Amino acid sequence: MEDIEDFGVWLGRQLRRSGMSQAEFAKELELSRAAVSAWVTGRARPRPEIMVEIARLLDTDLATLVTRDADAGFARPIGWYHRGAHQDGGREYGNAAAFAFDANLAVLAREVTQNSLDERLDPRRPVRVRFTLHELTGEHLHAFLSALKWEELEPHYAAAARSRQKVGRVLAEGLRALREDSSLLLLRVDDYNASGLTGPEYGDGRYAAVVRRQLDSHKSNDRAGGSYGLGKATLWAASRLGLVLINSTLSQPHEGQTVRRVVGRLDLPWREVEGVAYAGPAWLGEPDTEKEHEGVSRSWWAGERVVADLRLDRDSDDPGTSFLVVGAHDAAGNSDNLEEMHEALHRALADNFWAAMTSGRSTPAMLEASVRALRNGDSVVPERRVDPLERHPALAHALRAYLDGETVDELTATGQVATAEVPLLVPPLRTAGRRADGRGHRAVLLVTSPADTDEEHSRIVCMRGTRMTVTARRPRGLGMGVDPFQAVLLAGFATGDDGEATHAAEAFLRAAEPPEHDRWGATEELTAAYANAPRRLTDFNAAMDAALRGVIGRRTTDQDSTGPEVLRKLLRLDVPTTPSGRRGPGHPAVDRVVGKIDGNGAWTLDVTVTVPQRPGHWQMVPVVKFDVRSGGRPSLEWAELSAKENCAIVDGRLLVDPDVRSARFEGVTAVGSHPVAAAMAGVIVDVQQSREASA
Repeated sequence: MEDIEDFGVWLGRQLRRSGMSQAEFAKELELSRAAVSAWVTGRARPRPEIMVEIARLLDTDLATLVTRDADAGFARPIGWYHRGAHQDGGREYGNAAAFAFDANLAVLAREVTQNSLDERLDPRRPVRVRFTLHELTGEHLHAFLSALKWEELEPHYAAAARSRQKVGRVLAEGLRALREDSSLLLLRVDDYNASGLTGPEYGDGRYAAVVRRQLDSHKSNDRAGGSYGLGKATLWAASRLGLVLINSTLSQPHEGQTVRRVVGRLDLPWREVEGVAYAGPAWLGEPDTEKEHEGVSRSWWAGERVVADLRLDRDSDDPGTSFLVVGAHDAAGNSDNLEEMHEALHRALADNFWAAMTSGRSTPAMLEASVRALRNGDSVVPERRVDPLERHPALAHALRAYLDGETVDELTATGQVATAEVPLLVPPLRTAGRRADGRGHRAVLLVTSPADTDEEHSRIVCMRGTRMTVTARRPRGLGMGVDPFQAVLLAGFATGDDGEATHAAEAFLRAAEPPEHDRWGATEELTAAYANAPRRLTDFNAAMDAALRGVIGRRTTDQDSTGPEVLRKLLRLDVPTTPSGRRGPGHPAVDRVVGKIDGNGAWTLDVTVTVPQRPGHWQMVPVVKFDVRSGGRPSLEWAELSAKENCAIVDGRLLVDPDVRSARFEGVTAVGSHPVAAAMAGVIVDVQQSREASA
């Protein structure tokens, strides 16, 4: 009963919706205006016999007056409200928040899913997020545009598209594609077991933070991944038409209701339509009857048919929100069709949230995610659930071992997961005074062997909070000949701890993240809030590397004396240099080499190459030489070259795509080209740029 809206509040809204004053209502009931005023203000309640008359006048039934879980039968027209231009002449030619991120599907998937994780409702269950790509053509398209009241929007789009600003050009392209292709792509993101857009229409709350405001994060707890209030802007940035529709099922009633709270928001630049200037945003909804906001479109409690027509129908009453991006596209141009966009979303979810989707025997996953693609309601790509073991099996294995308490102190066998503590000294807040002490937090480093299918390895994948990947950094000072590994750094709440030091570490690292939440560095917020913060981050990185060396070092020295430790001393990297002796910028270089001598006396070498960014492909020639104490270094021939990661071998050349930053290949030397036995000399490995033109 505590969730039922107060009768006076409910009655006052019904009178405003019906356009009836308190005096007129009192006259119909043959009562004084003071009596009705007492009901509305909550000072009194009508007698049972009067309730019957109230129900009749409001065109509803007694049950609705008792439960107050719906408005009375006065339907108000749904339409678009466009904000008028500023009286001071100011103009905005777009929403600046939408330019805070790269406009691509991977960024959208990361930001929107993180927001859903932050609003997880029942901690005993994962939040479920589903991405649906839906292409509309023909009568399906016309029906959707009719439900959207497109005829009201067309003049505004036509005016906004004439702008010479960037947003105007994007809108013009979106309108052209809609007219010429006669198709429209929708991208819907549904989350379940989330809080939903609770709160009042204009006051503080989740709803207003998303629909009415910019840079309002309004996170529900201090475990949240986001903190800038910018992530929601990726939804509008992903729309060629700047339009997003919303349907939310609330975890807490608003106006006595929880199901199908619907609203639309449109972000356009300043424009002039039929001699009237408009500031930018517009909202689809029911005209408000509050005097302060009269005529403004507000959310409404829609019927099932309406949400179906707007392609916003949800598959359960589990709390959460559905966002529909109208005119969706991948602004980066990496994905041009449903199949490619489906794969891009699936990959982004797996890369960023594999840890949140990993569960232990007694620890539920935080997240379930899936992607599907439709065309006019028919399946094009079946719904595919994201499995963290598909793309990141070793990382997921390491985290699961930690959750299940099955880690070890030293790696002595394949498949084991070692743990090491990584200290983080959280400096005191500047507001605490100079004499305040910092707090010592112990992050956890997990180390294991990579899987054969891992595309990336030998990095430290760092995370906090709800275990979204923040960054993956290359450790320093590991030395030569280190076996490949996978490492995960759990900090803050990602460790599973809930102590005061953990809360402090979580707040510190969150402040160290930029809006993209993709690294830990000296942000303006961090340096303003904490003393000596950059130094503490540097120390934290160094502590990670030291902890990793401790694990990897134990593993190396435990090998047989004739194993990799001996061979490592025979391996060298021939680093390209400039005339000054420094490493030349902009050139590929060998980063790591691991080798062994096989039974035939040949060197088998596993080589990782770092590749700088450039517009075209890289073509390189791998070179191997004996490193002798005097005289020239004899070049050896390759008996075999094979590609292992991010590269191809063609006619003895190593080919690497322009968007790749590291590649890995394997080579076996030809024994007949050895001037001496392999064990009698060291080996130098180099890559030289091919003289042939880049492909």
